[in-house]
Amino acid sequence: MAALWRRARPPAVPGLCRTLRALSGKNEYDLLVIGGGSGGLACAKEAAQFGRKVAVLDYVEPSLQGTTWGLGGTCVNVGCIPKKLMHQAALLGSALKDAQHYGWNISQPVHHTWSVMAQGVQNYVKSLNWGHRVQLQEKKVKYFNIKGSFSDPHTVRGLTKAGKETVVTADNIVIATGGRPKYPMHVAGALEYGITSDDLFWLKESPGKTCLTGASPDVSLECAGFLTGIGLDTTVMMRSVPLRGFDQQMASLVTEHMESYGTKFLKRCFPTKVEKLKSNRLQVTWKNADLNTEETDSFNTVMWAVGRAPNTKTLNLETIGVKTNSETGKIIVDASEATSVPHIYAIGDITEGRPELTPTAIAAGKLLAQRLFGQSSELMDYDNVPTTVFTPLEYGCVGLSEEAAVQRHGSDNIEVYHAYYKPLEFTVAERDATQCYIKMVCLRDGEQRILGLHFIGPNAGEVIQGFALGIKCGATFPQMMKTVGIHPTCAEEVTKLHITKRSGLDATVTGC
Repeated sequence: MAALWRRARPPAVPGLCRTLRALSGKNEYDLLVIGGGSGGLACAKEAAQFGRKVAVLDYVEPSLQGTTWGLGGTCVNVGCIPKKLMHQAALLGSALKDAQHYGWNISQPVHHTWSVMAQGVQNYVKSLNWGHRVQLQEKKVKYFNIKGSFSDPHTVRGLTKAGKETVVTADNIVIATGGRPKYPMHVAGALEYGITSDDLFWLKESPGKTCLTGASPDVSLECAGFLTGIGLDTTVMMRSVPLRGFDQQMASLVTEHMESYGTKFLKRCFPTKVEKLKSNRLQVTWKNADLNTEETDSFNTVMWAVGRAPNTKTLNLETIGVKTNSETGKIIVDASEATSVPHIYAIGDITEGRPELTPTAIAAGKLLAQRLFGQSSELMDYDNVPTTVFTPLEYGCVGLSEEAAVQRHGSDNIEVYHAYYKPLEFTVAERDATQCYIKMVCLRDGEQRILGLHFIGPNAGEVIQGFALGIKCGATFPQMMKTVGIHPTCAEEVTKLHITKRSGLDATVTGC
């Protein structure tokens, strides 16, 4: 019957899908994944390994500026991958400055060409798009490049680019459509003249002098960091605190370093309008909450980084009974990623209360497929998930922030070990290491279990990834102190922590 359906292609008739399904006694697919991002693709490929018939439905709605991309989702196309590569470009610029101190003769000033970097990054991203297509073919996963919506709990229908209707039915459906950047709708000119991270990485020419509005999403500071690093005049406008949800002492150190690095910050400021000048520059008007004044400046590019919204509006969720949070729009799921409708699941950024991180979406997708088709009962553990903010001086962390630890256990019941250190690589080049800092938050009594580890310095992601295993396994402060460090590294400073905040002693590391 499925083959007959594909050949005949009868016109869309309400209830016809349900009628055909009733006649055949089964749906066309065992699993349909809506969304071709990291989590959705991981779930689909894992399910296919169990010999199940799997389909992936994916469609990229162009940004307001017309930017679009291929299969792979936010991380591959407009997130982690291009961001890290452009961060690397900025680090290389800093290394060129340091190189003179190590005997390299480099003509100054050094110039950066955006178009060369962008082309290289975009070519690599396109290779990943192709790789995902090949992997789906190899695993016999059917790929539909259509924008679909539910017509009933087992049926999704949508139109191809050519306008042809496609109908897909499945026993189980996983929603993994991710999120898209928000625009500040109350700011005049925001939609007409602003871009978001959906556009920045695909610009063919340099964005020039740039204003990034928002500092709580880590992408704002990360983009500001590499834009400054490649020599662009960059300003971050922030209404409240930077990196909301992260340890605020660490967040302050990150922004302090960025200021010393050349990024400008407009603190306690918020935009009111954006206008296009005759020169084609964009004039931004904002209010300063502290001074109660109105100020303006002109920029080549204005980028909004004011948060993300779940990409679920066109799925028709309310009709089939999938419950969402009325405030955030995110899908409510239980510990098994199940929604309010049996056999419909959701993973990744669109789920309420989950971290918006690629690795957690991938892991959750794989575990879901294993539970559905592999007789597994293992649930995703969202505690002690490590992450890193790729600012010029990177910030990596795992576990609780100091504020969260105090809130959960009380200030008298935690001990914070900390140190200011200087990376060996900084010494000969005489680089400032004022913000290179490590903090370990532990329970004060008993075995002094480690609740959180926070690290600011070079290669923070690499450092935290290793320590994350120990903390996931319940490592204690004494165990960490018995760990022999690798010399000379920044990571070894974690194994040498001994001064507590409570003591009030100077936590600056001296000697090698």
